[in-house]
Amino acid sequence: MGILLVTGAGGAGRSTVAVATALAEAHAGRRVLLVSGDVDEGLGVDVLRPRPAADFRREFLALQERSATALDLLGAAPFEDAELTELPGSAPFALLRALRDAAARPDLDLVVVDLPPLLDAIALLALPEQLRRYLRRLLPPERQAARALRPMLAQLAGVPMPAQWLYEATARWEAELAAVQAVVDAPTTAVRLVVEPGPAATDTLRTARLGLALHGLALDTVVANKLLPAESQDPWFAALTAQQHEHLARLRTGHDGAVHALPHLGRDPRGAEDLALLAVDTKPAPAPEWTVEDHRAEDGILVWHVPLPGAVKEELSLVRRGDELLLAVGPFRRNVSLPPALRRCTVAGAGLVDGDLRVRFAPDAGLWPKAP
Repeated sequence: MGILLVTGAGGAGRSTVAVATALAEAHAGRRVLLVSGDVDEGLGVDVLRPRPAADFRREFLALQERSATALDLLGAAPFEDAELTELPGSAPFALLRALRDAAARPDLDLVVVDLPPLLDAIALLALPEQLRRYLRRLLPPERQAARALRPMLAQLAGVPMPAQWLYEATARWEAELAAVQAVVDAPTTAVRLVVEPGPAATDTLRTARLGLALHGLALDTVVANKLLPAESQDPWFAALTAQQHEHLARLRTGHDGAVHALPHLGRDPRGAEDLALLAVDTKPAPAPEWTVEDHRAEDGILVWHVPLPGAVKEELSLVRRGDELLLAVGPFRRNVSLPPALRRCTVAGAGLVDGDLRVRFAPDAGLWPKAP
């Protein structure tokens, strides 16, 4: 099954392109599901709508039930379903849950997901990995093995140990987040970017390539939407069209993959006939690979190649902390677990060459296996 994640600049028409793509694939005979909260029914494609309010109520009530004993001791009055309203931040979790559920269906060939605008979309796709890292740090899985010793440890430490329900809830959250992350990281998952060919388009493309590459995601087609017809004799439209085509050329120069231009219909798209004019073929691109090169024989080092297209040295920082590398580039940050071989090394330097971050590692003599 393929997963196509559609995002873009606000107002560029990403939802329209997502619907048009899903509809075209369905008409071509593929079994398609569209995940979106902003699409009308009756277009001839199956739709899964995220339900933030229902998800929030279900999770809150389940947590309240598991915490009933502690809440009773505190004299808390439990909430009922009817009085709960969702809190801000519920929508991303509902969308991730819908993505997980859609990807688990064996009867589908393609899932098209209508994501939020670009920066929110990148933050959303990074969320499962970030939350799993927080859970592992706050409640390490190995501490669950000591639950039989919890009363004694509580006496020795002088503080109460976490209750078993908390570990059980953490294990459930970990499993759900791992399932979502597996979908995001799958080689059959790709991201499509929708922009208008204007002054901000190339900056949006650079931001998308950089943020997605930092999280190991592939950007397949760039869709230049709402392109005006070139044959207009109106001087105002002719100047605007010329500007659009200039920015379209810059997009094609700035992206290694396909850049697909879609026409401006002169109106908001209505119905299946209009959407058929805005379809784009799905041709997933491979995700950028993070590779380790062994140069110990020549230079005594290993080099970790991290693709960061569009990155500039002034916006880049990296810090080694334990078995993680803290990477910051532009507006994005990521804590990356080092490959096993590099955990036995010390950082010997780094350099950025044409969008390729090369981090050099020197084997630690005290940790590296000695040759027989």
